[in-house]
Amino acid sequence: MIEPVIDIAVYNELADTAGAEFAAELAGTFMEEAPGMLAEMRAAQAAGSADAFRRAAHSLKTNGITFGANRLGAMARDVELGGFVTDAAPVDALEAEYRKVAAALKEIIGG
Repeated sequence: MIEPVIDIAVYNELADTAGAEFAAELAGTFMEEAPGMLAEMRAAQAAGSADAFRRAAHSLKTNGITFGANRLGAMARDVELGGFVTDAAPVDALEAEYRKVAAALKEIIGG
């Protein structure tokens, strides 16, 4: 079975707990901020900054999991814990998954 991009049960729990409007607002903020997190990871790679790279991956992981983007969260966790790399492939993969997550969140929140 293919894992959904967004675990709707997790998103619905967030909406039930925080309110649907606030959950949608949080999702919108995530969609605005995640590209910056990915850019931070790329900048950290270019600068050789393992700490900045790890922090950006951690932020992406934590935010993704909040909305039920479990695959994105797991990928970001693997990057965070995998150590600093200069290879662009892991960040490219995160960015591709983020695009799927953003499209799914837009569909869920009606944006």
